Amino acid sequence: MPLIYLVPNEEAQLKNTRKWLLVGILVALVVAFFLSGANDAFTLESIKAQQAQFQLWWQESPWTVAGGFLLIYVVMAALSLPGAALLTLLAGALFGFWTGLVLVSFASTIGATLATILARTLLRDSLEKRFSQQLKRINAGVKREGAFYLFTLRLIPIFPFFVINLVMGLTRMRLRTFYWVSQLGMLPGTAVFVNAGRELGGLSSLSGILSPGLLVSFVLIGVFPWLARALVGLLKRRRLARQYDRPATFDRDIVVIGAGSAGLVASYIAAAVRARVTLVERGRMGGDCLNTGCVPSKALIRAAKSVKEIQQASRFGVEAGEPRVDFARVMGHVQTAIRDVEPHDSPERYRSLGVDVVEGEARLMSPWRVRIGDQELTTRHVIIASGARPRVPDLPGINDIAVLTSDNLWQLDALPRRLVVLGGGPIGCELGQSFARLGSTVSLVEMGSQLLPREDSDVAEWVLKGLGDDGVQVQLSTRALRVVAGGGSDGHLLEVEVVEDGEARMMSIEFDELLVAIGRQANVEGLGLEELGVGTRDNGTLDVDGALQSVLPNVWACGDVVGPFQLTHASAHQAWHATVNALFGEFKRFSVNYRALPAVTFSDPEVARVGLNETEALQQGVTYEVTRYELSELDRAIADGNAHGVIKVLTVPGKDRILGATIVGTGAGEMLAEFTLAMTRGIGLNKLLGTIHPYPTYSESVKATAGVWKNAHKPERLLGYLARYFAWRRGGN
Repeated sequence: MPLIYLVPNEEAQLKNTRKWLLVGILVALVVAFFLSGANDAFTLESIKAQQAQFQLWWQESPWTVAGGFLLIYVVMAALSLPGAALLTLLAGALFGFWTGLVLVSFASTIGATLATILARTLLRDSLEKRFSQQLKRINAGVKREGAFYLFTLRLIPIFPFFVINLVMGLTRMRLRTFYWVSQLGMLPGTAVFVNAGRELGGLSSLSGILSPGLLVSFVLIGVFPWLARALVGLLKRRRLARQYDRPATFDRDIVVIGAGSAGLVASYIAAAVRARVTLVERGRMGGDCLNTGCVPSKALIRAAKSVKEIQQASRFGVEAGEPRVDFARVMGHVQTAIRDVEPHDSPERYRSLGVDVVEGEARLMSPWRVRIGDQELTTRHVIIASGARPRVPDLPGINDIAVLTSDNLWQLDALPRRLVVLGGGPIGCELGQSFARLGSTVSLVEMGSQLLPREDSDVAEWVLKGLGDDGVQVQLSTRALRVVAGGGSDGHLLEVEVVEDGEARMMSIEFDELLVAIGRQANVEGLGLEELGVGTRDNGTLDVDGALQSVLPNVWACGDVVGPFQLTHASAHQAWHATVNALFGEFKRFSVNYRALPAVTFSDPEVARVGLNETEALQQGVTYEVTRYELSELDRAIADGNAHGVIKVLTVPGKDRILGATIVGTGAGEMLAEFTLAMTRGIGLNKLLGTIHPYPTYSESVKATAGVWKNAHKPERLLGYLARYFAWRRGGN
């Protein structure tokens, strides 16, 4: 018999054919179920009407009847058909408690496993190709603690079981593990429902509804999720207690490690609700935002902007001459800004709010014990807010020079004559442009094909032009290879590889100072987390769930140490969730929602965004329509000489619901607030259009953008009728 070899494309085609055939069979079975009226037969009334006949069948052939019920239940669960809960009740009504419990326990687990196999066969491969990174993280979590997580989902029926079956089918969990965990986890809930069905099956009149047994069954169904959740929490605590010595009493409700924006907000909230909280900081209060990030960088940007304003004053008929920059005084202005903001984040202020502020290195000795120097505190919860630090690449020769980062930049006392900025993200663009305006010769090296890689390409082009106008030499598609200390005529060299039109060429850039701005890495070392089993993700941030809880149920994390957005306001947003979940999670837990999280790049022009942009919408498969408004049309921008930039709003096709907004231009960060409020509160473009805005202001651009959307969606047919109506009123034809 000849062998038939299939080329890869033919194999894939055959595989797809089999999948579609299976889909067709499944759809046919589901359609047949509903068209046949079988769903109407699975009611308590119909079963009770045939109860006498059923009892006779049950007595004559118990194995056949039980097997038939088990088969029907398995098929319904495997196909995710509605009615599993009702079938569980019917099992109690028809078979009694113990027989019904055994039948449903095995039938539901077998059906769930088959549903998982179907999902795995039909969907997993294609979804893994499309969402490989997301599923990779999920599978890592499943591998580490998937059985306990599945057990929790089964025990607490918050999500429908058929959803859990389908989702778990997309993971790499072993089917054997899925089966036994599902059977064990569903058993308590199954027992409650079967017992309720047994009581219902015994009703002979309406007065029986008030029977104690039936009332207890209904109460158990209502409170079971709460009891199960408490049981899961108890199991987690006991599992921890077996590993570590849990204190009988605690010194603190919360110990917060790190006094940056996340740690400050977390300790403030805890103290505000009268919890006893200790805030530990090994460096300066205020963290990166106050000392090396937001505050100093914006002070520097403002000083650099004044140079540009003086240079452009002649546009308005004002002659000021060429500005002279005293860099030492510029840095003095930066330090003054830090000192003026510092009291807001000082130990004295937080102590006055009821926070116990301690200076020192903190280390977790157990989930409930934190050592700070010679002191050891017991605490019910720990919040890790240790922040992040600049990432420095492992380039050959880079250790031979003093590298600048956003941490140590502020100690400069002389303006660099030639500055190379490594990285074209927000920090690189902001600082590179500022130093160019102050007088440095700046070269910006970016490995990607555009600046600001998270933004749309047209948005990045605006920033590229802005940097170019200020003299920044931007090198895109350029990879740094090595640093040669002293390799230049009177400085250092950065050797790079530039890719243009598919061709790679080598070049060298001379510099006096190298500013590295390629991203930040989380501060997770030295805290004792690794020894306690608290892992990290692939990017080095702490691995927490949507509620910011780590694998240890009393250890939480927020801010830059977690990501994914290393922004001050994102850290504060997370800190609220981490603190509230830690203190009150037994009653209500909140997952962090980043849907309306704004972000601003303070370049010139500014780039401000909230929600999705076009790039992300395409990556996520979200359908959208885009409305554009050019700021060259805005009266205030024209009067100020800032008539450049654009507003892009993404909406649901045909509707005014906002999916995201991006603004490029002067004051973009301030204009963004209205779109952020609209997304947060579910306000559409129609209501923004109906809001009165003062004239002439930049905020009018928001209303104008809504007007562009409205004009594109005007009811043409109705307007046609109105035109005819007005013509009739004028007495025309």
